Amino acid sequence: MNRRHLPTLAAMQCFEASARHLSFTRAADELSLTQSAVSKQVAQLESILEHPLFRRVRKRLQVTPEGSLYLTEVRKVLAQVEMSTRYMQSYGGQSEVLNVTTLPTFGARWLIPRLNGFRFRHPNVYLNISNRVEPFDLEEERVDVAFFFGHGVWPKAECLKLLDEEVVPVCAPSALPEAGIKDPLALTQLVLLQNATRPEAWHDWFEAQGCYTSHSYHGPRFDTFYMAMQAARAGCGVALVPRFLAEEELQSGQLMIPWSFSLVSNSSYYLAYPEHKGEVCKVKGFIEWILEHLESPTKIAGPQRPCIPATEDG
Repeated sequence: MNRRHLPTLAAMQCFEASARHLSFTRAADELSLTQSAVSKQVAQLESILEHPLFRRVRKRLQVTPEGSLYLTEVRKVLAQVEMSTRYMQSYGGQSEVLNVTTLPTFGARWLIPRLNGFRFRHPNVYLNISNRVEPFDLEEERVDVAFFFGHGVWPKAECLKLLDEEVVPVCAPSALPEAGIKDPLALTQLVLLQNATRPEAWHDWFEAQGCYTSHSYHGPRFDTFYMAMQAARAGCGVALVPRFLAEEELQSGQLMIPWSFSLVSNSSYYLAYPEHKGEVCKVKGFIEWILEHLESPTKIAGPQRPCIPATEDG
């Protein structure tokens, strides 16, 4: 597409604000523009797209189906522009952003508790933590540190092993029959809760005990271990999860292990960082902190020595 026919950022901002408020006037107030200026920007956008973005219904704006589709994409673009701008504002300055990605439940249950006190040692480093499940390129995504589950291999990255895992079945105490569970196959009667990222999990768990069932792949499917554990707590069935992620519920009695066999996974949890960033202060400082707190979170009482900001290469 000829760049002259690409919409401007201003036009997208006017469209997004108008769609959010369903009013050109309120969008104009938010953007400190006139109502006619906002209306003109949206009209130019519709001309470029060759699709109507709004229609008037009883003197009120209503987003068209085409407008709803485009709105989703525009919001992604605006969010990316904002994130990139914030990143550049902190680049090479006294305050630096450290972009970290993690697996959802691992991040919430294992990583976050270990970050207490990091800000005292490195007051100029601001953590930007997001969830990522699918593989991605560290450099293209501008990620400084990534936590992942696998075999310790990531293209163009150094990987450090953090911990192994063993998976166990968990369910609500009320879900168990009064007679209890006499063999692992009896769990299939409780509904096997599936994790979308570990489709072979139940099959492998049963197979390790010399058992086979056609129900290994049957059951409600969840994106994260947290959701599967919540479903198990609610009595929806039995989930197969890493024991360390369910420790809180196991200790409180909200969940229990109905069959004691645990399977050690053939993969582990790793920390990865771009090869050329190993000596960048913000990255090095974060990695050192994580390695110091591998075993358990530590309570930090006060400020410690700050980290030296990275150079422009970092």
